[in-house]
Amino acid sequence: MKPILAVTRRFTPAVDERIDRDFEPRRNPYDRPWTQDELLAAASGAAAILLSPSNRMDARFFANLPSSVKMIATYSAGYDHVDLAAAGQRGIPITNTPGAVTAATAETAMLLLLGASRRAYEAQQRLRKGEWPAAKGDLLGHSLEGRTLGIYGMGRIGQALAQRARAFGMVIHYHNRTRLPEAEEQGATFHSAPTSLLRVSQYLSLNAPASSETRHFLNADTIALLPPDAIVVNTARGALVDDAALIEALKTHRIAAAGLDVFNNEPNPHPGYLHLQNTYLLPHIGSATIEARDAMGMLCLDNIEAVLQGRPPLTPLRF
Repeated sequence: MKPILAVTRRFTPAVDERIDRDFEPRRNPYDRPWTQDELLAAASGAAAILLSPSNRMDARFFANLPSSVKMIATYSAGYDHVDLAAAGQRGIPITNTPGAVTAATAETAMLLLLGASRRAYEAQQRLRKGEWPAAKGDLLGHSLEGRTLGIYGMGRIGQALAQRARAFGMVIHYHNRTRLPEAEEQGATFHSAPTSLLRVSQYLSLNAPASSETRHFLNADTIALLPPDAIVVNTARGALVDDAALIEALKTHRIAAAGLDVFNNEPNPHPGYLHLQNTYLLPHIGSATIEARDAMGMLCLDNIEAVLQGRPPLTPLRF
């Protein structure tokens, strides 16, 4: 008999095909995320849960989790939606998908760097209105070549972004909890203090995980440290940004532009971003390639099968 798997959303065809083959899926029938109570009800009798960041796992969730559930796989690299302390007290393995999203998210960060620096949103808006602004000599943006890219968080995605940015002629500086080995730095300059990184970052990319330490890292005080006409991109988590401070800096042109793929309160970003001409905005599509989403789903299922077969998970979150 196949194990029951509570599944909170649809995945790519290849992943859904494997779910149907190897499990008895209990799927979310709605075009919205399950509420916590709906998810808990669906998990009754299930051996495992496959969910996404739209499903928050807090202390109440783990206190009410059915005893049948042996593990939970989150279809994401980030895990700020998981109360790890509560999960640890319950003693249930939680896995994520590090590595599977690296290339796709780094590509999205480059898209944001280019879109924000070259005023792509404004250009598209004008073109679609029938305007052709080139003759006016406006819509002048900034070139990436020779500019300093500061990377806040030099993990897998930060390093992949640095590799791609070098191809555009950018100079790489970074801050990380620990300095990378020299071979992995590839000439990048390490800053032990984030404030030092900010002062040189003509472009700033946020690539750190969301935590109490990084919450609102970008705020009025840290924005004030950036060079004039700095450009900010965020493919990490919205919680790293104080929205009110960034919006004010964009309105006053203290920040030249911002490229954002993640937001506080998703899927309802702060409305202050939506009408600014110097924002290049995406709806959290950092990992939205067929290749990445296939890899994420397959890694989730590999983790689930490993635990249900009595083996250690491949990518467990540490409590």
